[in-house]
Amino acid sequence: MAKIKGFFLNGQEYCIDKAISLSELLSYFDYNSALLVLEYNNFICNKKDWDKIFITNKDKIEIVTIVGGG
Repeated sequence: MAKIKGFFLNGQEYCIDKAISLSELLSYFDYNSALLVLEYNNFICNKKDWDKIFITNKDKIEIVTIVGGG
Protein backbone atom coordinates (compact mmCIF):
# COMPACT_ATOMS: atom_id res chain seq x y z
CA MET A 1 0.00 0.00 0.00
CA ALA A 2 1.31 3.45 -0.95
CA LYS A 3 2.05 5.94 1.77
CA ILE A 4 -0.05 9.09 1.53
CA LYS A 5 1.85 12.38 1.58
CA GLY A 6 0.32 15.72 2.40
CA PHE A 7 1.69 18.93 0.95
CA PHE A 8 0.65 22.56 0.67
CA LEU A 9 0.23 24.35 -2.64
CA ASN A 10 -0.40 28.09 -2.37
CA GLY A 11 -1.63 27.58 1.19
CA GLN A 12 -4.10 24.79 0.38
CA GLU A 13 -3.46 21.24 1.57
CA TYR A 14 -3.41 18.34 -0.91
CA CYS A 15 -2.72 14.62 -0.52
CA ILE A 16 -1.03 12.25 -2.95
CA ASP A 17 -0.25 8.56 -2.83
CA LYS A 18 2.47 8.34 -5.48
CA ALA A 19 5.75 10.00 -6.35
CA ILE A 20 5.23 13.20 -8.32
CA SER A 21 7.78 15.77 -9.45
CA LEU A 22 7.29 19.51 -9.37
CA SER A 23 7.01 19.60 -13.16
CA GLU A 24 4.29 16.90 -13.08
CA LEU A 25 2.43 18.90 -10.45
CA LEU A 26 2.53 22.03 -12.61
CA SER A 27 1.30 20.06 -15.58
CA TYR A 28 -1.54 18.54 -13.57
CA PHE A 29 -2.76 21.98 -12.48
CA ASP A 30 -2.23 23.31 -16.04
CA TYR A 31 0.26 26.05 -15.15
CA ASN A 32 2.25 27.69 -17.94
CA SER A 33 5.79 27.10 -16.70
CA ALA A 34 7.14 29.96 -18.81
CA LEU A 35 5.18 32.49 -16.77
CA LEU A 36 5.78 31.56 -13.16
CA VAL A 37 8.17 31.49 -10.25
CA LEU A 38 8.12 28.45 -7.99
CA GLU A 39 9.04 28.55 -4.31
CA TYR A 40 9.72 25.14 -2.76
CA ASN A 41 10.03 24.99 1.04
CA ASN A 42 10.85 28.71 1.25
CA PHE A 43 13.49 28.70 -1.53
CA ILE A 44 13.12 29.82 -5.13
CA CYS A 45 13.46 26.68 -7.21
CA ASN A 46 15.36 26.73 -10.51
CA LYS A 47 13.31 25.50 -13.46
CA LYS A 48 16.03 23.02 -14.50
CA ASP A 49 15.49 21.16 -11.19
CA TRP A 50 11.70 20.74 -11.42
CA ASP A 51 11.98 17.25 -12.97
CA LYS A 52 14.42 16.13 -10.25
CA ILE A 53 12.50 17.30 -7.17
CA PHE A 54 9.75 15.01 -5.93
CA ILE A 55 7.13 16.10 -3.44
CA THR A 56 7.53 14.76 0.08
CA ASN A 57 5.34 14.93 3.15
CA LYS A 58 4.61 18.45 4.47
CA ASP A 59 6.29 20.26 1.56
CA LYS A 60 5.26 23.86 1.00
CA ILE A 61 5.00 25.01 -2.58
CA GLU A 62 4.10 28.53 -3.63
CA ILE A 63 3.52 29.42 -7.26
CA VAL A 64 3.55 33.04 -8.40
CA THR A 65 2.38 33.68 -11.94
CA ILE A 66 3.67 36.61 -13.94
CA VAL A 67 1.01 38.80 -15.49
CA GLY A 68 1.77 41.44 -18.06
CA GLY A 69 -0.23 44.49 -18.83
CA GLY A 70 -0.16 48.17 -19.35
